[in-house]
Amino acid sequence: MTTATTAPVPHTTVRPRHRWVVLALGVAAQAAFSAMFSGLPVTGVTMRADYGFSTGQLGFVIGCLGLGVAASDIVWGLLTDRFGDRRILLTGLISTGSVLVAMAAVATPADGTGVWRLAGFLFAAGALGGSVNGSSGRAVMTWFSDAERGFAMSVRQTAIPVGGAVGVAVLPPVASAYGFRAAYLTLAAFLLLTAAATARWLRAPGEPAPTPEAAASGPSPLRRWDVWRVALAGALLTVPQFAVLSFAGIFLHDAKGAGAAAAAVAVVTAQLGGGALRIWTGRRSDRGGDRRTYIRVIGVVAAVAMAAVAVLTHAPTPVAVLALAAAGVAANAWHGVAYTEVAVLAGADRAGTALGLAGTTIFAAGFLTPLLLPVLHGATSWPVVWAAAALAALAAVPLTPGARHR
Repeated sequence: MTTATTAPVPHTTVRPRHRWVVLALGVAAQAAFSAMFSGLPVTGVTMRADYGFSTGQLGFVIGCLGLGVAASDIVWGLLTDRFGDRRILLTGLISTGSVLVAMAAVATPADGTGVWRLAGFLFAAGALGGSVNGSSGRAVMTWFSDAERGFAMSVRQTAIPVGGAVGVAVLPPVASAYGFRAAYLTLAAFLLLTAAATARWLRAPGEPAPTPEAAASGPSPLRRWDVWRVALAGALLTVPQFAVLSFAGIFLHDAKGAGAAAAAVAVVTAQLGGGALRIWTGRRSDRGGDRRTYIRVIGVVAAVAMAAVAVLTHAPTPVAVLALAAAGVAANAWHGVAYTEVAVLAGADRAGTALGLAGTTIFAAGFLTPLLLPVLHGATSWPVVWAAAALAALAAVPLTPGARHR
């Protein structure tokens, strides 16, 4: 019997399995972008030597990558809601890959590239690549019901450390052995291959949605304080995350006399443990748990863990490494539930805008944290730096909206 609420036949036959294909495409797109975003900074030593930059110039150039993302994410979110996730995701993947191909052609050390040219290219790569955040998230949001979105979005967010790990493993040896032309072309290949898969398997925007929802009504997510609160809470939780990722190695080297292996243990544990915890919290929130409560709990745990790092600054090196790893795990655990909550608040038709807002606040925090914490360290000490990161995480707790009945 056919009723007014029965989904069209094409959907009922494709939805159960194809939503996982869409999730796989979202993971691949996020991982390809993350390989560039996380991998290029790790080539810093080779980049500084090959391009002849000072340390300050290198920091400015690398910072332009994140600045480009922060400057563009809201715009990409609005465009995603206007033109559809497939079109924007393809535009971002192809254009970012093309920028990297252009860099391989005219922005290598052999081309006499200076600070401003490379900074401009990296800003463009970040600004174009930022489209992946909202468009891939909206695609996942569209295909999965609320009972699965926390898990699906958490898996997509876990692609960030996974893709970053690939970039960290591949780019430094490629840049060192074959030069930056090969490094840029390697990243371009990741993005363009993902674009080809997206063109082949992601449903066109003009086709009926697999999980029909009512058209969005009411104010834009950009004018809703509850959406802003979740996005800003995510930005505050980014501070301890980037504090550990950016300064664990420097702290262990300068304050503890430890080698690179100790920093690698702390950072890798934070990335892998945080990714696993993202998926666990996402799945748990799908089973009836309130996502806002999970965000607040993670904020408290991250604050306590970072405070422990501050207290244990002068502890033996293994204890300090363990404390940093635990703090990094907690600070990496919130992404899936926060991104899901901000998208659900906006609704499927405006999820791109909400995810773009969240991306803007989070990447802005990721850009500012490595700039401001060294200033704080220069004026005070390492315990104060870790305590400041703890306070940022704690501030996310009251900022997160109250529990929402689902």
